[in-house]
Amino acid sequence: MTAGTRACSVFDAGLPVLDYDLYATPGQAYPEIREAQRLAPVAIGPVGPEILSYELTRAILRDERFVMPPGMNLMAQGVTSGPMWDKVCSNIICLEGPPHRRLRSLVSKAFTPRSTARLDETIDGIVNELIDGVISDELCEFVDAIARPYPVPIICALIGAPRQDWQQISAWTDAVFKAFGMASNAPRDEPIIMAAWAELDAYVDEMVARRRRHLTEDLLSELIRAQDDGDKLNGAELRMLVTGLLMAGTDTTRNQLAASIDVLADHPESWALLGRRPDLAASAVEETMRHSPAICGSARMALEDTEFGGYVFPRGALIIINTFAANRDPAVYEVPDRFDIGRADAPAILTFGGGVHYCLGANLARRELAGAVRILAARLPNLRRVAPTHWKPILGVSGPVALHLTFDEDPAVANACSKQV
Repeated sequence: MTAGTRACSVFDAGLPVLDYDLYATPGQAYPEIREAQRLAPVAIGPVGPEILSYELTRAILRDERFVMPPGMNLMAQGVTSGPMWDKVCSNIICLEGPPHRRLRSLVSKAFTPRSTARLDETIDGIVNELIDGVISDELCEFVDAIARPYPVPIICALIGAPRQDWQQISAWTDAVFKAFGMASNAPRDEPIIMAAWAELDAYVDEMVARRRRHLTEDLLSELIRAQDDGDKLNGAELRMLVTGLLMAGTDTTRNQLAASIDVLADHPESWALLGRRPDLAASAVEETMRHSPAICGSARMALEDTEFGGYVFPRGALIIINTFAANRDPAVYEVPDRFDIGRADAPAILTFGGGVHYCLGANLARRELAGAVRILAARLPNLRRVAPTHWKPILGVSGPVALHLTFDEDPAVANACSKQV
């Protein structure tokens, strides 16, 4: 655009059009996305403009003129008010401006790498216990056997919930998540959702009351301790943050772990290398999230008519931040479609977002995923599929529906792991 030229509406700029089915899997949608990315950094997708380039994605994630649309999955189902709407929209991810900055400032003082580092022993124990349940068969359906039950116990340990309560918390979390999931029927399930949410809230309130009397070394205690110029979190905020952590850190981690193992099963040489080089687990996880993410993007809404990237985005326009495309941008990543766990000097992936809404749990997610991959690669050599893998749609949280695997058991590793647990 030359000096003095007025930017035109993104809808009138002759941009490539994406017409992939919203129920398509990431793999099915990707060829069309890649071709559009070759033509322009922005395309017009099935629900609105899609940002495809790495540089524009990184910029828009940090641009406060574009906000998270509150309750988008509920709006898509015709819910725009009522108790469930109010609960969902009170979540920290739906807040903007000063209220959001205040909570982020307080939470960041508690949610540190040090707080998640305490979980290493718990992570190792849970992964080994799940593997013990399937290893003698040398066969498993990975999603149900390992990925699905994996993250909730870790978050429970993070907040300090006792082990005997983990199963109940998992059941509450599954029910409440129906209010956030794109594939759910929230209006139909509202009575179940709200009943479970009330019980989870009451449980967290009791935990908070106990911690106020006796602080310990867990995240809930750190949140109670956290303060900024005398400002502290109140009971309702503590309840919301604990529930939000369970919602944000459960389904995403489950699906990304399955997605990571799925792509590693496609690359037996990488799996064998991980078995020999556990120090590569963190970089392997980073590459799986770049190459085969469970979260392919997020949504933003223009607060007003906004010029960005050479186009005008009208007020209220829904914009898809296509991090799947950005993380495979050939202008930034060398041979972006190649899967390479030894990829060196690669720019940071954008899967966790950016700016004021950068994922608070990014350190925890990376730690959980790397811990699981490290132990799985050591204990399950010669990993391979026994059936094709089908993925969930690209919209919302994707990942394998089921992942049928077989593997060899390494007795020496199994014995060493069992002695550690």
